[in-house]
Amino acid sequence: MVHAFIMVKTAAGKSEGLLAKIRELERVEDAHIVAGNYDIIAEVDAAEVYEILKTASSEIQVLDGVADTKTYIAMD
Repeated sequence: MVHAFIMVKTAAGKSEGLLAKIRELERVEDAHIVAGNYDIIAEVDAAEVYEILKTASSEIQVLDGVADTKTYIAMD
């Protein structure tokens, strides 16, 4: 099992609506609005790294209002 954190930067005023959409995604275990350089952090679990990358690029980055993402794979 691969565990990762996907940081999401959103357009102004889009965080709450995007949070709901991100939480609905199949591989997303949890997501929160956070303070800092990014607006949302999503915890993602998958069988393989490819599935994590697919979630970031094909499911999150395509959402209207997503400006940028950064993915961190847990090493422990």
